[in-house]
Amino acid sequence: MAEDVNYASVVFKNKNRSRPEAKNEEETVYDEVKVKKNSTEQSPDTNDKKADGRRRHYRLLACCLATFCVILLLGIIAICVYIATLSHENNENTLLEMNRNLTNLNNNLREDYINLTIQFDNLTRAFAVLESKVTNLTAEKMNLTMQNQKLDMEKRNLTNQINDMEAKGNELNIIRAQWSIDAYCPRKDGGRQCKSCQPGWILFKSSCYVFLDYKNSTDRKTWEEARELCKIRSSDLVVVDNAEEKKYVSDNSYDRPENEGYWIGLKAEDGKWKWVDESDLANSSWIENPTDGHCAISHQTQGWKSVNCNNRNNWICEQKALSV
Repeated sequence: MAEDVNYASVVFKNKNRSRPEAKNEEETVYDEVKVKKNSTEQSPDTNDKKADGRRRHYRLLACCLATFCVILLLGIIAICVYIATLSHENNENTLLEMNRNLTNLNNNLREDYINLTIQFDNLTRAFAVLESKVTNLTAEKMNLTMQNQKLDMEKRNLTNQINDMEAKGNELNIIRAQWSIDAYCPRKDGGRQCKSCQPGWILFKSSCYVFLDYKNSTDRKTWEEARELCKIRSSDLVVVDNAEEKKYVSDNSYDRPENEGYWIGLKAEDGKWKWVDESDLANSSWIENPTDGHCAISHQTQGWKSVNCNNRNNWICEQKALSV
């Protein structure tokens, strides 16, 4: 077996630092010789070359491993960064979408709030108006209740008055009936003799006529006043139904200088001649065209004339004759 001999020398130097000016140094040298035996004998140069090749191979392998580890580490880092980036982008997109949704929801809620505020204001005003109306209606109800009570009292009073008037009317009817009996059937020689017309009235056909003739102008009346006086006598101004009656009325409408004519029951209304019984004049040739505010008078020689209703004239009353 071959042997490898290695030599090693170790030198120890001692410096005396207590005195800086001294420069004496002591050196100690140890030498060591090692002998290594190999199974095969090789020269020292060959062994050194092999050892250097192995070291270079190991260094290259270590560099490759280190480079691979670095590449692997960079790949892992890149993957982590990519995953983190994707996660961040996804989270950012999700957050942006959520933000948009929340923004839209907020806008919708704001619009709903504005609409509800407007509706609330409108309802508040409407409630105030209704409350005012309720107050007014309550006051009106109270007033109507009071008025109703007053009307009930007035109704009771009117009912009592009507009852009194009916009682008085019955008495007046009795008095009128008695007056009619006395007027149409006056007592004579212990008995009654009935006539168709009351005293002072003239019978013609089925009617009784009275010609109110006053020489004094102050006793003459307007058309309305004359009609009222006829009604007091249970009659009305004369209504002429035919030519025969017209002739009778005209013949008895006496012609005197102070007498302009006699009122008859004919008045101009709405461009028409109307009788007091609401019937229209049948024969328009009996009098001139109507003028509103005019009434008719009968004259013995001049016939019928249209004059102002406020003029003062005598008049003719007519009532139905009593059948005996």
